[in-house]
Amino acid sequence: MEERWILVTGGAGYIGSHTVLQLLEGDFRVVVVDNLDNSSEVSLKRVQELAGEKGDNLIFHKLIIEDICRDLQVGDPEWKIMLLRYFNPVGAHPSGRIGEDPRGIPNNLMPFVQQVAVGRRQALTVFGTDYSTVDGTGVRDYIHVVDLADGHIAALKKLFNAKNIGCEVYNLGTGKGTSVLQMVQAFEKASGKKIPLIMAGRRPGDAEIVYASTEKAEKELSWKAKYGINEMCRDQWNWASKNPYGYGSDS
Repeated sequence: MEERWILVTGGAGYIGSHTVLQLLEGDFRVVVVDNLDNSSEVSLKRVQELAGEKGDNLIFHKLIIEDICRDLQVGDPEWKIMLLRYFNPVGAHPSGRIGEDPRGIPNNLMPFVQQVAVGRRQALTVFGTDYSTVDGTGVRDYIHVVDLADGHIAALKKLFNAKNIGCEVYNLGTGKGTSVLQMVQAFEKASGKKIPLIMAGRRPGDAEIVYASTEKAEKELSWKAKYGINEMCRDQWNWASKNPYGYGSDS
């Protein structure tokens, strides 16, 4: 089999390290570039352990991506560039079911809930309680980190197998909406902890409901999210409870 090398920038972070593990298990060879400003090399050591013999196919460089781009020739046929965006927006201007041309502002609720559960924050602020939704709070599309990683790999496979693919945009999401309070309740169930809430007014520009249209990814990438919010919260809490201050810290 032809060797398939993948350059992963920011690969030592939470999402990046999960993606690197999935790549290794998919028989890719991976070069990770990360300056470790907001991540830890410990995550990659754990990835290598989990990958077993395939962990030998991981190379890590502590670098800034600009250092590498400076040495690359524009238009070099040996390099292919892929950008993927996934839906997990908290503050987004469009409302409803979003197609492949989103103009939102991606943000992630989960880290804030997690930080309250492990004691790093006193409470979670919920912005907007009077929306026309199931419980008055905003509805968003949340995706499991493994589903996100698998979506990246599905796009990579298409990039390797297709000729002259050009630039394509794919939404990675569940295609279903979950309210802020529903997500909080799911995390409380997974963690066994009560999440203190501060109920606040709407923020300017926040949309009532935002969730991804995923038909294009399902059809063209043969990819579909497999996990729901219960699995997301379970797995996030499993990691957060063991690493309350991040990788490599016992304090």
